[in-house]
Amino acid sequence: MEASLFFAPRATKTTVDIHLLSPKAARIHVKNKASSLQRGFIKARGFETKAGHSIALPGRDGSVAAVLCVAGDRVTPWSFASLARTLPRGRYRLLCEDRDAAEAFSLGWALGQYAFDKYKAPRKKPRQLVMAEGARAERVLRLAEATFLVRDLVTTPANDLVPADLANAAKAVGNRYGAKTTIIKGKALERDYPMVHAVGRASVHAPCYVDLRWGDADAPKVTLVGKGVIFDSGGLDLKPASAMLTMKKDMGGAAHAIALAGAIMDAKLPVRLRLLVPCVENAIGGNAFRPLDVLPTRKGLTVEIGNTDAEGRLILCDALADAADEAPDFIFDFATLTGAARVALGTELPALFCNDELLATEILAGGQNEYDALWRMPLHADYNRHLSSQVADVSNTSSTRFGGAITAALFLQRFVGPDQPWAHVDVMAYNSGSRAGRPKGGEAMGVRAAYAAIEARYGATAED
Repeated sequence: MEASLFFAPRATKTTVDIHLLSPKAARIHVKNKASSLQRGFIKARGFETKAGHSIALPGRDGSVAAVLCVAGDRVTPWSFASLARTLPRGRYRLLCEDRDAAEAFSLGWALGQYAFDKYKAPRKKPRQLVMAEGARAERVLRLAEATFLVRDLVTTPANDLVPADLANAAKAVGNRYGAKTTIIKGKALERDYPMVHAVGRASVHAPCYVDLRWGDADAPKVTLVGKGVIFDSGGLDLKPASAMLTMKKDMGGAAHAIALAGAIMDAKLPVRLRLLVPCVENAIGGNAFRPLDVLPTRKGLTVEIGNTDAEGRLILCDALADAADEAPDFIFDFATLTGAARVALGTELPALFCNDELLATEILAGGQNEYDALWRMPLHADYNRHLSSQVADVSNTSSTRFGGAITAALFLQRFVGPDQPWAHVDVMAYNSGSRAGRPKGGEAMGVRAAYAAIEARYGATAED
């Protein structure tokens, strides 16, 4: 689905104005600008000019003549996202003098109309919005498109998104902006990325590895990594059936990294971007990796397999070691890594682990600015003892059932190195239920936060 469907470049004679006003300004508007018919309608409906309230005002013919939205101290994308589904179909124009409020409203307008309709009949004509003057229309559209891409990829079932399809999705985004994309597979994958190969080799859909590069060679290096497990059966330590029902989302980290890379390239941010996506299916078969196997990694460390269902950290360790080899300014990885993070923070708040104070501060600020919050968790070094193995350099599972999100992050940190700035987001990537602007299914969590942090660090776009 394309976010541009929900926006229009200009108003027409039939365009309906949406007034986004403070409670005080809304009261003045009702008193001085609403018709007697509209004031009577407002009174009959018991409408109050309180923050978060909205009302469609009628014209003499009964059609919607104007829409009044009452803003609080801060408008979020979710404040009025439901309007995009409840107003009559047509074209609307947002009137708002506050740029941040106008952009948040506009983003919510698009996200509120999103639907995964790949396998359904074509949708009816969407409601379109003419953004307010002063709003950074291209930026709003960019962030909406990134969110849509994550939602589309995560919600697509695994039979239509095998590892090669996920790799091609990344390549298609790169092709749009002139990036160079290499897809590594077969013997080269087994030689250079042994963990990626080991995890994915039992599937009839062969594993592969995406290496995308874009930008000026002299620009600051930014490397994104995403966990691309298109479906996770749990391997030989098989998941129960109920736990598999959302495992098509286990490539959600890859979807996040791909979408973020697309936003960076679309904005032409002055960075040297690299995107790394290991793409596998964790299946069972005669050649599946086993519990207590000891496997090599790209970095040279050996890993004892405590559980084949802890496979995401295995494919990420090769990708992170690859990323760290080039010593970029920072590495940013996304992964649907642990249930423990969901137990700690719930399904809607991603866990951020970061070994660099400045980078962590920038990401958290980006989350606050973009209504895309994350919560920082500790890389508590003492817990490394829980990853010890008697026969290998490290185990992929902890010796304790507590602090699982932390021990998983500590496992990853071994492959980044002590001096490499790095951020890891343990993300749900899925809405378990529907709310305004956030339908059930795949969801972007942390993409806008990361984009804002990178944008702030390396320079705003030309439209700013």
